[in-house]
Amino acid sequence: MRLLHPDGTVVHLAYCTNVHPAEDFDGVLAQLARHAEPVRERLGVPVLGLGLWLARHAAAALAADGGAVGRLRRELTARGLEVVTLNGFPYRGFHDPVVKHAVYRPDWTTPDRLHYTLDLARVLAALLPDDAAYGSVSTVPLGWRTPWTARQADEAARTLDTLAGGLAALAAGTGRTIKVGLEPEPGCVVETSAEAARHLARVDTDRIGICLDACHLAVGFEEPTAALARLDAAGLTVVKTQASCALQADDPSDPATRAALAAFTEPRFLHQVREQGTPSRAVDDLDAALAGELPGRDPWRVHFHVPLHADPEPPLTTTRPELEATLAALLGADTARTAHVEAETYTWGVLPEAARPQGPEALADGIAAELAFTRDHLIALGLKEVAP
Repeated sequence: MRLLHPDGTVVHLAYCTNVHPAEDFDGVLAQLARHAEPVRERLGVPVLGLGLWLARHAAAALAADGGAVGRLRRELTARGLEVVTLNGFPYRGFHDPVVKHAVYRPDWTTPDRLHYTLDLARVLAALLPDDAAYGSVSTVPLGWRTPWTARQADEAARTLDTLAGGLAALAAGTGRTIKVGLEPEPGCVVETSAEAARHLARVDTDRIGICLDACHLAVGFEEPTAALARLDAAGLTVVKTQASCALQADDPSDPATRAALAAFTEPRFLHQVREQGTPSRAVDDLDAALAGELPGRDPWRVHFHVPLHADPEPPLTTTRPELEATLAALLGADTARTAHVEAETYTWGVLPEAARPQGPEALADGIAAELAFTRDHLIALGLKEVAP
């Protein structure tokens, strides 16, 4: 979907396909018919945006085969779909039984991460609609925080310099601008806006910026306007934002609240927890928090992407107010701060069983409801839905 900001910026609204398991080109094609087109039909829109996730094998195959990219673009067009952004954070195996810390590997010290991201950029340049101002790729915020040495920091800086050079060469050769956004996330080298400003001070800001995930921002108890001011001061732009909500527990000492939280413990993904207060009130997974590694005297926010439009069973809530504040800070002012909004609830399949969609039709209903919620909120901010 596309919405027009009052300043004339066309804002692309999409959902991220990392919610669907697919590691190869055939799997990606199957997603379009099985999942994406039904979502578009439920919304009743002529064109739906996808934040496409291409695992390493699929990205390499597409980057090496222009014919395959052409086929993908034709399939997208035939089904009323378009792609202006790719999710390049998970490298592969995102639907393995256990992912946890593996999602942060390879990190930005490695050529593997560089080559993968440049392959994604090449594919995206070929998929972009002709009238898109730029394409975006979101990626790992350097890497997991431990271990992270001064030598690794230098290696990552050099790798990002090489990335910027590759993106510049791609723009010169294709006429299409692709930007990469590092995505601050709890537990990573770059967790907060302040850490983004510190660790990314040397990047080429014409090519590299920030993917601002509203869930991650909320888990860190960051106020959106202040976070954007820090990024501005560092010259870092928001090339993409991810519309997402975290799980919130207002009284984690309450037995009923703890029982409700326990239903969200699961083996696949990491669910970092932050307790409001000092930065030391932090653990790397929900089961550790429930086991007593956090004091539980103040509210918790959990890195568990929960549906944007729906509340969990009480006494739990979500950070929907923080998502709304983030969207307002980015797109509610006179000037649009980003042109790409991607709903990224990848955790539908690991929600507590009572809230988990049963089958592809129910999943399409849920994704469509999230997109309708986000669209309506953007319209309330003053944007207008427009046809492609």
